[in-house]
Amino acid sequence: MHDAWFADEITAAVTPLLPGFGVEVVAEIDSTNTELMRRARQGITAPVLLVAERQTAGRGRLGRPWESAQQTSQPASLTFSLGLPLAPKDWSGLSLAVGLSVAESLDPASSAPVRLKWPNDLWVHDRKLVGILIETAVPQGDATQRYAVIGIGVNLGPREADGLRTPPAWVHEWRPDATPGALLSELLPPLVAMVQAFAECGFAPFAERFAARDALRGRDVQLSDGTAGRCEGVGWGGELRVQTAAGMQAITSAEVSVRPVRAPA
Repeated sequence: MHDAWFADEITAAVTPLLPGFGVEVVAEIDSTNTELMRRARQGITAPVLLVAERQTAGRGRLGRPWESAQQTSQPASLTFSLGLPLAPKDWSGLSLAVGLSVAESLDPASSAPVRLKWPNDLWVHDRKLVGILIETAVPQGDATQRYAVIGIGVNLGPREADGLRTPPAWVHEWRPDATPGALLSELLPPLVAMVQAFAECGFAPFAERFAARDALRGRDVQLSDGTAGRCEGVGWGGELRVQTAAGMQAITSAEVSVRPVRAPA
């Protein structure tokens, strides 16, 4: 099973960046994020990539369910979590940096319209391609350290839209031959490098690259707290800037979601 997931190649590429790094592949699990969070709280904090061929209780932002797409003759999704000790000076903007890395790996030449929807989704023509969930844990017996768990779910092939807040997009629309393992081997080394660069420098060095793929900039948006306005992009710290009737607001709360206002048909 590991051969199909390029585990040896990924380990060889990532270990120089993360000594002690390992790759684990499981056929089925409740949630890769949940499992790595459980381990971290028990003091198990080695850097690891946990890949699931199927998740039965995957989670998205604000606790929303995110299950692997049902498998057909072709794998329909790629779900994995990267766990590693992390100590950035400021955590603000980490999900944006992660999303940027994934977008640039999936679409390096901007040949496909892969865009970044603040704070943690990738969209293609306003359809969701990738979801990202980042959580942190304080390991048992070590209150000085934090362990980051970066969960990523990619729609590889077609999936049903029933019950989804946003219609799905999938990688096979423009890369029909992509396999989960090959895609994972493309995503992981740049992702680890991006996370380490973020820990050192914060989000500011990546803000202009994010702006080039910003799905919300220049659009009217509605926040989940009822605020409406026009999105003016993302600030140097990763905050969403929205021009409202009360003036410019910088949105940073993890409890606020944002949706673009659809034009009348």
